Amino acid sequence: MLPLVARDLRRAWAGGGLLWPIAFFLLVAILFPFAVGPDAALLGRIGGGVIWAAALLAALLPAERLVAPDLEGGVIDQFAVRDVPLALVAAAKLAAHWLGFAPALMLATVVAAALLDLSAATLMRVELGLLLGTPGLAALGLATGALVAGLRGAGAIAGLVMLPLAVPLLIFGTGEGAGALKLLGATSLLLVAGAPFVTAAAMRAGLD
Repeated sequence: MLPLVARDLRRAWAGGGLLWPIAFFLLVAILFPFAVGPDAALLGRIGGGVIWAAALLAALLPAERLVAPDLEGGVIDQFAVRDVPLALVAAAKLAAHWLGFAPALMLATVVAAALLDLSAATLMRVELGLLLGTPGLAALGLATGALVAGLRGAGAIAGLVMLPLAVPLLIFGTGEGAGALKLLGATSLLLVAGAPFVTAAAMRAGLD
């Protein structure tokens, strides 16, 4: 599994492929204060929600490149021929996708918090929420990428599929208190547990 994770990580970072989601995330944080004005109290109240919405959209950007290139290049066929479980391949892709964007996103959140004038306590809560929730975002991105692989307009379709499914993560991620974090962690864990099997089924269908 480790060679699969390393391979996907190298491919994801080649040519700055995962820099675009982080750049998009920071661009939203930069532009949002211009849209709502310089009211520090207002930015402090809604800043956490802005960061979560930007993180969701940033996680969506690479979705169509997670599975489609391997299906088109015959890599998935080779795994199937060699009896490598496709759920294991999907789990490796999930780990690589999370490692590729989540740590950088959490670092960029510090910059975004400064731009949105968030307090240290709010920043810590948002960072903890992202730590719990980004595995779920990565799982949704991977499963969505597998479901839309090979379709025309895959990027737009991926958005239509993924955004409604991500609403619970967004709601619990922006919630207050330990209860919201527990629900966020439970939702993220459920998505991580199910995504490899959904992805494997979609890849298997793509081979037929």
